[in-house]
Amino acid sequence: MAIASIKEVAQLASVSIGTVSNVLNRPHAVAPATRLRVLNAMDELGFVRNESARALRSGRTRTMGLIVPDVTNPFCTDVAKGVEAAAEASGMMVTLCNSDQDGPRERRYLDHLEEQRVQGVLITPVEGESRRLEQLIDRGTPVVLLAHRSTYLNRCSAAADDVLGGRMAAEHLLGQGHRRLAFVGGPRTLSQVAERHKGAAAAVAETGGQAALELVEVPSLSFTSGRHAAERLAALPGDARPTALFCANDTLALGVMQGLSALGLRIPDDVAVIGYDDIDYAAAATVPLSSIRQPRQELGRVAAELLLEEIDEGERHRHRQVLFAPELVVRASSARA
Repeated sequence: MAIASIKEVAQLASVSIGTVSNVLNRPHAVAPATRLRVLNAMDELGFVRNESARALRSGRTRTMGLIVPDVTNPFCTDVAKGVEAAAEASGMMVTLCNSDQDGPRERRYLDHLEEQRVQGVLITPVEGESRRLEQLIDRGTPVVLLAHRSTYLNRCSAAADDVLGGRMAAEHLLGQGHRRLAFVGGPRTLSQVAERHKGAAAAVAETGGQAALELVEVPSLSFTSGRHAAERLAALPGDARPTALFCANDTLALGVMQGLSALGLRIPDDVAVIGYDDIDYAAAATVPLSSIRQPRQELGRVAAELLLEEIDEGERHRHRQVLFAPELVVRASSARA
């Protein structure tokens, strides 16, 4: 049985082909009673819209691209949920891409999304605000930075204040009496890592030399990297080992805690630990993890709404950089008894 055409729907509903098109693409422009009649005709005929044909006519698909640095990170999963909720409410689909914190892979995904004529791109960039992103914007594809604060006025962004978050983490550890601190994170090319370290370093510097912050760089913000960092830290002599760790995200922190515990170090008695993001697993850990909370799903939702606004408004759009305030959540991994 052949799929019904728009013409057949229009005939059954006693409306013009243009009205059927409006029901599909601009439903708010059609009177409710007429819209219902058209929808009933579609249902009766088993009509399925030809999205490929629509995309050929308009030059764009009803799709936005989302590029995240690590699809296995629960933070990215929660952000994607927020993006999907906003997109679905606007009748858009989301194509999810995992850059895996790899610059060349990120560029290949950008090429693919542009070739697919997506209406816009949301990205947590591995390589910062690169020339490739600028090319995408120059050629008419809107780009919104997600969990990355833009320094340019020609693009929107939605992010948490990572410098403030880093400061809050370090100030908490200092307030617990720690003076030998370490920041565990990497790669430093990720703006979130660099800014969280910057905030922590500023807080430690304000002690006037009474405290020190060591940098423990890791190749990725993964559980495995955390385990390896724990092995390096545990191998240090007791009087040289940091007594408190600020990890650049929770996944890394959970790996660090497991690694330290496996090597006989107690948390927080021997080493205090605080993470970043406050993913669901943080509170559920054997030793509940202190963390800097950022609104994960809200970040995704706001970023998607910024992109949808730019798609709808075109050149009239006014770019905005939305900055969320982080929140300190103290649990057993860093609190002294």
